[in-house]
Amino acid sequence: MKLLLTSGGVTNASIRDALVDLLGKPIAESAALCIPTAQWGHPMCGPASARGFVVGAPPWHTMAGLGWKSLGLLELTALPTIGQERWVSWVRDADVLLVDGGDATYLCHWMRESGLAELLPSLAETVWVGVSAGSMVMTPRIGRYFQEWRSAPDDRTLGVVPFSIFPHLDHEMMPGNTLAHAERWASDIAGPAYAIDDATALKVVDGVVEVVSEGVWKRFAH
Repeated sequence: MKLLLTSGGVTNASIRDALVDLLGKPIAESAALCIPTAQWGHPMCGPASARGFVVGAPPWHTMAGLGWKSLGLLELTALPTIGQERWVSWVRDADVLLVDGGDATYLCHWMRESGLAELLPSLAETVWVGVSAGSMVMTPRIGRYFQEWRSAPDDRTLGVVPFSIFPHLDHEMMPGNTLAHAERWASDIAGPAYAIDDATALKVVDGVVEVVSEGVWKRFAH
């Protein structure tokens, strides 16, 4: 699987170019599936934000609103009730999975429960574009600061990549997301990590990480 791990989505030309490169064809020729599941695990999210993400309404237009050839909805909490014989083909037919933010531990739980996590290694050409928790779920840990789902046993996630992510660096609506706070968070994570703002993404192909940014970011090598 090819990964584009973002903080705020496809927010600038550099990140968009990275997405097109991963797809290997124009966005207008690509089929996408939206995964809003992480939203249900976070107290700041709800029906309005989930709808906004899926339909690509501002400020969520940086994912679903990019001009895809086709756009579908994949709700992971529903998948265990319908059987893999129905939904696996939907995922395999998609060029890209657009995975929204919310709580990464909740998303991780439902990726495992649904069977999507087990399917990932076979999706060699599929592009995963994450926003916030949709990116963090691919890391080994998210840190207690970002864990909002009360039923999560700990802050561990899938560990597809060997580094953690502190998103929304210096975001005006998140006064706690300062570089000083990110440094304390990284010390607790005690492993490789990146702090990225909403103008930055991490492009990962075959284990090679490329920072794509028109903004601010920092790598921690604890």
